[in-house]
Amino acid sequence: MRLRLFREVPNFDFFRLRNLTMGLSAVAMVLSLASWLFIGLNFGIDFRGGTTIRTESTASVDVGAYRDALTTLNLGDVSITEVFDPTFGPEKNVSMIRIQAQEGEESVSPETILLIEEALQSVDPSISFPSVESVGPKVSGELIWTAVMSLAAAVAALLFYIWLRFEWQFSVGAVAALIHDVVLTIGVFSVFQIRFDLATIAALLTIVGYSINDTVVIFDRLRENLIKFKSTPLTDLMNRTVNETLSRTLMTSGTTLLALIALLLLGGDVIRGFVFAITWGVIVGTYSSVYVAKNVVLMLGVKRDWSKPDNNQGNQFSNVDA
Repeated sequence: MRLRLFREVPNFDFFRLRNLTMGLSAVAMVLSLASWLFIGLNFGIDFRGGTTIRTESTASVDVGAYRDALTTLNLGDVSITEVFDPTFGPEKNVSMIRIQAQEGEESVSPETILLIEEALQSVDPSISFPSVESVGPKVSGELIWTAVMSLAAAVAALLFYIWLRFEWQFSVGAVAALIHDVVLTIGVFSVFQIRFDLATIAALLTIVGYSINDTVVIFDRLRENLIKFKSTPLTDLMNRTVNETLSRTLMTSGTTLLALIALLLLGGDVIRGFVFAITWGVIVGTYSSVYVAKNVVLMLGVKRDWSKPDNNQGNQFSNVDA
């Protein structure tokens, strides 16, 4: 007995407003890029260089008192934020202190860490430092370059795979959807100033993989339908394809989101940025699989005579109804 979202294949017209959806996607990408350029990203210690100290205390966090205590140490740019988490009890009060990379040093020295601890203990004797992380300026610059190269390599590899697996029009559509997902995710991180670090890069790579998986499933069914219905208009054929795979798409995205939302609410502040990025990526990835990738293929057109040998290869799961 299989679970079905629809008793019969639905007949939604996904491409009736394709110009509007493409326009909205383009505007969202432009706004995301503008936010990235003019507001910037809240880079974590991985990319900025410096030291991050996580403090815990049984007393309430007083950001102003913490800052006043550290002012006399002349540490340069110091950022102090209180960490809120629904899993914390009233006896657990957490803050994050970020200190810029010190001139001529790869990280804040142990002696300086001790001075910081003493200064803060004069304000709150119960304070402790459960975590201290340092990254030098040179290493942080290398990490930024490595992160950019890893994203570019992932997109290029997927471009090549889709080109070989299908046709170049499909490849362009898939990569357009991937770029759409990555740009919108970076835009959200910029607008809300969510910390952007190496965990976020891992989340972006996960988003790329998730999005391309959904896109390939729909492309596979589309290719099968192109063979079956050689005279059906391409728009109608794409609508049929998306409707046939809609149950699988919604079930996959829905069950994934259930797990992600649980992690987002209960997983703690350490992984919140990572989980938020993947959650957002699943939503925009599902959207872009239909309204970006398929719209691009629709605009470029596609050949109707698939004369490649073994046309059913790779389609063994195309009839699976989620």
